[in-house]
Amino acid sequence: MLPDAPVMQDGIWMGNGEGRSGTILVRISVKQQKITDIVVVSQSESSFAQEAINKMVARALQKQALLHRDVDAISGATLTSNGVIDAVNMAIRAAMGEADTGKLIYKDGTCDIAVVGAGGAGLSAAVEAASHGNLRIVVLEKQGILGGNTNYSTGGINAAGTDAQKKAGIQDTPDLYYEDTMRGGKQKNIPSLVRSLVDHAAATISWLSSLGADLSDVGLMGGSSVKRTHRPKGGAAIGPHLMKVLWDAANKSSVDIRTSNKVVGLLSDKGTVTGVKVENADGSTYNLHAKAVVIATGGFGANLEMVTHYQPSLASFASLNHPGATGDAFSWLADIDGSTIQMEYIQIHPTAEAENHILITEAVRGNGAILVNHAGKRFVNEMDTRDVVSAAILSQEKGEAFLVFDNAVRRSLTSIETYANQHLLTEGADAASLAASIGLPPVPFAATLSRYAAFQKAGADEDFSRAEMPFALDTPPYYAVRVKPAIHHTMGGIRVDTDMHVLRSDNTPVPGLFAAGEVTGGIHGANRLGGNGVADITVNGRIAGQHAAATVIAR
Repeated sequence: MLPDAPVMQDGIWMGNGEGRSGTILVRISVKQQKITDIVVVSQSESSFAQEAINKMVARALQKQALLHRDVDAISGATLTSNGVIDAVNMAIRAAMGEADTGKLIYKDGTCDIAVVGAGGAGLSAAVEAASHGNLRIVVLEKQGILGGNTNYSTGGINAAGTDAQKKAGIQDTPDLYYEDTMRGGKQKNIPSLVRSLVDHAAATISWLSSLGADLSDVGLMGGSSVKRTHRPKGGAAIGPHLMKVLWDAANKSSVDIRTSNKVVGLLSDKGTVTGVKVENADGSTYNLHAKAVVIATGGFGANLEMVTHYQPSLASFASLNHPGATGDAFSWLADIDGSTIQMEYIQIHPTAEAENHILITEAVRGNGAILVNHAGKRFVNEMDTRDVVSAAILSQEKGEAFLVFDNAVRRSLTSIETYANQHLLTEGADAASLAASIGLPPVPFAATLSRYAAFQKAGADEDFSRAEMPFALDTPPYYAVRVKPAIHHTMGGIRVDTDMHVLRSDNTPVPGLFAAGEVTGGIHGANRLGGNGVADITVNGRIAGQHAAATVIAR
């Protein structure tokens, strides 16, 4: 540590940077004022660049200080190195309390639309609103980086009846999509919200594609009857790709994005929301008056006190959420009589890597992986809904399982390379070698693989009725990840109508106030289907932007 450098504060800190192929997101852990761990949460660099990433992470751990592009970059992988350097430095500066160096300090002002939160929902709302005329739109983000939980998303966006589905010969309709979503949510969903989601999803895929998104690959997620999860070519992670597309579109539309600007409350006049109160990077506050406000702050999955208030059974669970998912917006509702719904519905994701709590996307199972317990045996339909699969894993020895797949599955899904690059995969040249490496009894494990291969080739899973079995899992080498459920998504939230108006306790809309994304409730019911989270933030973010703009134009 440099003699005069500020001291790093203990905690988890995030940073991002741009590599050769897209955004690189890192998470650093600081304990006793020293960096104890650096995890590359997501990146899209080539396998060739992975050695450079590993070296940069090791260098940062050794140096325990800010990196320097000219000194620390790895020769031959400069763009990737610089992306890691920028990401690590942003996280270190956040730990030092310097993340806001150079940030503007704002005074009281006005705008047409204030959007609170710069994740997928917030930027979808801002970009859509900007297309409706010469409106001044300000996006306020409390974190030092954009993206929120969207940065962590890997699966894709659900939609039915799209061009990509038709090109792949997939027969799907909004009605089938509706039925799957209601069934997955245990029929607790608000039907009108689900109807709106499924009816607008295909148009949202087209809209995002027009902005430059690659949504050409269509995969299967648990609880869906057919392949409808749209993602980049090869099954690459949707989150970082989507954020870059929306960020570029927001910049082209002259949207004013203010990071490290924390909204601490709503401004209102006789029941109408008239703006927001904001905390600057230096702790001072200002009032931003607006003709419409969109709340897109995400859920509360990182606020374990709030999680356990609504679900005490989750007290011992790790969280997959970014540190800013603390549910700030819910404390703003009392003054305007805003209402919430289904706050007790909190989803745990079945496949979080057991040590580092990194989400292993459901798409790995969708592309063919199976789950086995410590006895080396399957115990569930891997493509059942998340609540069912999570409960099944928790009932096994140690409340955990092993996600197992072969080289054919690995080659079919680009996002698996991120897990390989993060050293999360255990590899075995054959089934016996993998069993030895992860501590499974080799004979039952080999029998499980053999039995599954026979089912796959016969086209019928006699044990658990799994419908989609893309591969026989007979192409070595084999891979495994030890997984256990973790807190993933808060399905309850602010009550809204189909125009994304925030509703009062009497179900009338709060004038001037909209909300979209994970901060809202009622769409997913008691269980969210994989692929519906990103559909929610983009479809409903866009709807919120449309109606916020209409409110401004009508005044």
